[in-house]
Amino acid sequence: MSKTIIVANWKMNPVTWREAKKLFESTKKAVEKTKNSSVIVAPPVIFLRGLSGTYRGSRVAFAVQNGHFKTNGAHTGEISLAQSKDAHASYVIIGHVERRASGETNDDAGKKAAGALALKMIPILCVGESERTESGEQFNVVREQIRAGLADVPASALGRVILVYEPLWTIGTNTTMNPSEMHQMAIFMRKCVVETHGGGGRALKILYGGGVDGKSAEVMLREGDVCGFLVGRASLNASEFAKLLQAIENV
Repeated sequence: MSKTIIVANWKMNPVTWREAKKLFESTKKAVEKTKNSSVIVAPPVIFLRGLSGTYRGSRVAFAVQNGHFKTNGAHTGEISLAQSKDAHASYVIIGHVERRASGETNDDAGKKAAGALALKMIPILCVGESERTESGEQFNVVREQIRAGLADVPASALGRVILVYEPLWTIGTNTTMNPSEMHQMAIFMRKCVVETHGGGGRALKILYGGGVDGKSAEVMLREGDVCGFLVGRASLNASEFAKLLQAIENV
């Protein structure tokens, strides 16, 4: 049985290094009590090297929440993917809805995805519409995000890409998308990749990136055609995160 992928996106939390260490310790303990989850922690980059440098286990991997595709240069305030890899990040979140709201474009996402693969990092490419319409415009939005995000990704590299569907209206809420709707979207997303990259798109790994808890996660895994989750708020609460991991242990 394939392991369920859980990406713990801490966003701009916590405030202090002491809190970050405490949260990571609780995360490690929760992971060690499970067998069927593959956990990737995405802390604020200022905490990345400190956490990764002291971790001696193999059950947790590290991601950055963003990164510049160029190796170095005159880009004040940016951190490159190469610098992140040197700090032991092996994954990078790309195109998160909050980054897109701050100006990240579809083309930016594509450059970052290609840059990550060139460094042998795994891109976690997020796609999703800002609103749903009766005309189904959300499908056009998602298709274009996927097309641009994978534009410079060769078909042979699809196995090293993770796609995340983020229904914006569930972010930061207790609302979870209906699993049947997620199943429909997952089929559509794979179809989009098959159209541009061939049959390898059928095996693409897709995560759900909306509000989720232990109960809804179990149903989503069974009926939503996803292989894991990108979680935000739940990853910041030690007991909630442990419950989430335990709930999906036997799915």
